[in-house]
Amino acid sequence: VVIVPGSRQVLHLLAKGGYLDKLIQAGARVLEPACGPCIGMGQAPPSGGVSLRTFNRNFKGRSGTPDAEVYLVSPETAAASAVKGEIADPRSLGDPPEVRRPPLDWSGEDLMLRPAEDPSRVEVIRGPNIKPLPPFEPLPERIEGKVLLKLGDDISTDDILPAGAEALPLRSNIPAISRFAFARIDPSFAQQAKGEGGIIIAGANYGQGSSREHAALVPRWLGVGAVVAKGFARIHRTNLINFGVLPLTFLDPTDYERVQKGDEISLEVGDLEGAIILRDLTRGLSIPLRHDLSPREREILRAGGVMNLIRRGS
Repeated sequence: VVIVPGSRQVLHLLAKGGYLDKLIQAGARVLEPACGPCIGMGQAPPSGGVSLRTFNRNFKGRSGTPDAEVYLVSPETAAASAVKGEIADPRSLGDPPEVRRPPLDWSGEDLMLRPAEDPSRVEVIRGPNIKPLPPFEPLPERIEGKVLLKLGDDISTDDILPAGAEALPLRSNIPAISRFAFARIDPSFAQQAKGEGGIIIAGANYGQGSSREHAALVPRWLGVGAVVAKGFARIHRTNLINFGVLPLTFLDPTDYERVQKGDEISLEVGDLEGAIILRDLTRGLSIPLRHDLSPREREILRAGGVMNLIRRGS
C-alpha cells in the first residue's frame, strides 16, 4: 500500500492526529506530496500487473510499466482491497467509519509572495538548467509547412510530451525538454519539427488528460503553427491558444482521411475573422476548416500567445 498525501497540509494533519503512525504500522509506505507514482516515478506495477489507484491517471504506460493496467477506484475501495489482498467492495467490511470534516478556517495567505514594490530591481537567479521562456512571433497571415504527424483519436498530453524521471527535471528548459515531444509515437519528431516547423493532423479529443502546459508550449517552440483535428480536449485547446498555436477542426470530419503525413500544407488564416481553408499542395485539395474562437482568443492568437499580450499591457 502506497499513500501519497495531496498536500503538506494533509500530511501534517495525518501526523497531528496520530494517523500517520497507524498507517506506517499497518505497512503502508507514505510518500512526499508530489508527482510520483501518477507519472511512473516509483511504485510501477510489474509487467502485465494491475495497480489500483485513486488518482485519475490511467493512460497507457502512465504507471511507468508499458504493459501494466491501472484501475481507477475510490479511496474506500483501495483501502478495502489493501485489507483483503484482492479487489474488494468496501461494503463487505461492515459499517463505514464516521468521518468528521475539519472546519475550513485556513486561508493560506501567509504562503503568498507579494510583488516587489520595485519589480525592476528584482534579480532573477537562474541555474544552468533554467532558461527564460522563449519569445514567440505574432501569428502570420499564412501558416505553411509539412504535416509532421498524423495522429488518431484520444491523443493524451502524455503522448504529446511524456513525463518521467528524464523529462521532469527539464521543465524550466524548453529547448532541452523539447526532444521528448511525441517521443513514444515518433522519436524523430523533434528533429524534423525543429528544422522546418509544420502542422499536426489529429483525430477526436486531441490533448486529453493532464492539463500540461508544456504539451502546448514545446510543440510551439519546435515550430508547430497549427493543429487540425476532429476535436480538442477543452483544457488543451486553451493551452494551445495561450501559447499561440492555432487549433482548427475539420468542418467535415471525413476530410481527416484525405490529408496524409508529409503533405505540404498552406493555411490562409488572415485576421481569423473569416473562414479558413486548408490547401493541401501535395494532393491539390481544398478543405474547409473552422475554429470557434472567441474575440479574446483571436486577440491572443494574433499576438502570438497570452504572454505577448500581457507584455504589451492588453
